[in-house]
Amino acid sequence: MTLGNRELIVGAMRDDSLGACVLIGAGGIFAEQLNDVAIRQFPVDESDVRDMVSELRIREVLGHARHCAPLDITALTSLAKSLSAVMVDDHIESIDLNPVIVRDDGSICAVDALVTTGQARRGAVGSWGTNIDLDPLFNPKGVCVVGASTHPGKFGFVALHNLIASGYNGRVIAVGRGAESYLGAETYTDVDDMPSDVVDAAFICTPRDGNEELLRKLSAKGVRTAFVATAGYREADEDGAKAERSLIDEAIRLGMTVAGPNGQGLVSTPSKMCLQIVAPYPPRGRIGIASQSGNFVSTWMNLARSRNVGVSRALSVGNAPHVGVPEVLEYLAGDTETTVALCYLEDLSRAQDFLNAAKTMVTAKPVVVVKGGTTRQGAKAASSHTGSLAGDSAAFIGACRQYGITVCETVDEAFDAASVFASMPVPRGQRVAVLTTVGGWGVAVADQIGRSQVLQMADLGDELVGKLDALLPPRWSKGNPIDSAGGETRETVETIFDLLLSSPEVDSVVFLGLGIQSNQARLMREGRFYPDHGLERIVGFHEGQDVKYAQRSVDLSRQYSKPILIASELVTSDPSNPGVSALRELGVAAFPNAWSVIRALEHATRWGIRHA
Repeated sequence: MTLGNRELIVGAMRDDSLGACVLIGAGGIFAEQLNDVAIRQFPVDESDVRDMVSELRIREVLGHARHCAPLDITALTSLAKSLSAVMVDDHIESIDLNPVIVRDDGSICAVDALVTTGQARRGAVGSWGTNIDLDPLFNPKGVCVVGASTHPGKFGFVALHNLIASGYNGRVIAVGRGAESYLGAETYTDVDDMPSDVVDAAFICTPRDGNEELLRKLSAKGVRTAFVATAGYREADEDGAKAERSLIDEAIRLGMTVAGPNGQGLVSTPSKMCLQIVAPYPPRGRIGIASQSGNFVSTWMNLARSRNVGVSRALSVGNAPHVGVPEVLEYLAGDTETTVALCYLEDLSRAQDFLNAAKTMVTAKPVVVVKGGTTRQGAKAASSHTGSLAGDSAAFIGACRQYGITVCETVDEAFDAASVFASMPVPRGQRVAVLTTVGGWGVAVADQIGRSQVLQMADLGDELVGKLDALLPPRWSKGNPIDSAGGETRETVETIFDLLLSSPEVDSVVFLGLGIQSNQARLMREGRFYPDHGLERIVGFHEGQDVKYAQRSVDLSRQYSKPILIASELVTSDPSNPGVSALRELGVAAFPNAWSVIRALEHATRWGIRHA
């Protein structure tokens, strides 16, 4: 008889995109009811298995619980590795070990097993690594817009307008049959009439059936890359799919790189180039965007504009038969203008290619990804627990975590994470000091950190507490979070910044309260007593203090290579607040609430610790 009240499921399954994967989760009768699982690609090591257990909602039960010893991670790792050896048989679809009893002493025992077989298959192995050259697309010496129009509602007008309006200083050529000139650009009625070797990128928004011949003409003129905005290809019908295959076959024969079709375009801020059929043109920055959805490219660029945390390159890959997200990641990995990649995926047919490219990039630069369509509604029926628990995207998300890729649930969360990576030093440890001028916010952030599996509240030593005690009034909190209790003088906040960042006990700082003084100053300025009664002087002082706090937080973060993250509801409720505005002008991320600031800090810390 096996004694133990804790039950796991340990399984293996063969994913269509990723091949053999291992699953660990809540087992027994709760396996499907809780759907509490973590997945990784084989092979796995003890570190992977430990991370998997830490992701489970039942993790506390697997530690010290009711006088029971913690789960033996080494034994669990050995069990997982043994499944890898069995999955070498390509006919095996999945293996369930359920339940796996965790005995009171922490050892494990598999009680029941189910093996599901089928036709031999290995899963996709990936085809990434074709060395497609995207530099002529992102840094072209000249651009031609083919299908130019005088109608402001047409793609051919909008793309040409955006290219010129963004300040692109290379040669611009418009090709169209409807006018002698388009927006003052150098104009030709046919590609045949263009001069040779002056343009190396084309934006194509002409009808589908003529685009193959158009590629041949462009290639003859020395054009090396093209973005095809035209729709009506694979996304439309089988005829469109055939036309798409033929288009790309011709591009490959010509030695051209073709992005799209059915995409909105691209942005390259170092080249001052907005070559797309939608409006957002972000400030120049360090975030590189690759997305299977043009809408999310627009969303992220709008966020970049509103927060002034800029973008380096952005590409909507469209149907992506030639240039997909993996190829863009390969480019961004070597791009000196980019420090973090931000990706949106729906289709996982090239999941292994994405992982191969991201694994290469993430050794030096963070990769942030949002996976759309993660619900189980589209999951195929499976006869095993392991197969059904895996869901649509769980294996992919698990593999991303395995390789250090930052996975986010929403586009806002993803941009928050990317903006920290792009604008701040990355923490190299878990210990967070919270400084607040408003008590309630400090409690809220401490609660978020208490729920975190990544962060912990820094333990402020006696020496540091003594130094803080000399700066703050007797009523201050005497610990972390540091509630200044309204005792800030002219230099207090920045002095505390310096003390915290210089302390070996602190890896990062969260500051709550920026903009409060300016908010009061706004009410004074708008009131009927201004500028009398000394209000003009105090308004200027309050606003100046918040601006100084913002500036010093950035300066000291860079000096100590530790981040100060700032959260204030004024980020959204009053974006013109001088403190908030100062951060925005500095191009630094700011957050509107406790949840978003701690979630972003978790992502940055997880990556920083992995690469410390």
